[in-house]
Amino acid sequence: MTITPPPATAGQPLARYAASKRLGDILYCSGVIAVDPASGQVQERYAQLPDHARAALQGIGYDTGQLSVDVFEAPIVVQSWVVLERIRTLAQAEGATMEQVARLVQYFRDLRHYPAYNRVRNLFFTEPVVSTVVEVARMLPDDRVWIEVEATFFLGQSGT
Repeated sequence: MTITPPPATAGQPLARYAASKRLGDILYCSGVIAVDPASGQVQERYAQLPDHARAALQGIGYDTGQLSVDVFEAPIVVQSWVVLERIRTLAQAEGATMEQVARLVQYFRDLRHYPAYNRVRNLFFTEPVVSTVVEVARMLPDDRVWIEVEATFFLGQSGT
């Protein structure tokens, strides 16, 4: 899959905190949500994704073109893709890859969205990732934000 680099603002937070911080061989990424930093709009429609993302999602049964299906699946699927792609962008800025993720913490507004997120996550990771899943009451800045993900990367030598 060819990845088109996102705009420089893609991984930037909406408030005054660091999107990521490297301490030695560890890279910490703040919680990432699917809000366009330029417009402040929550991303929740397939039309908001680049063509290569839509093709990848169609390959796992999403973005069907059927309004009666897509209207229900699109928000969590789109947000899952956007969040994981932004994490990949933050990692690439530090010379890291998704294979170097040591841990993910995934926050959901509704745990019933986990299966869709998990299918999208499998597009970004070839091996299982150490992870924690938490259900929360709401997310900032908007109730349409359904998922937030934090990532920790180990950038040193592999322990395997």
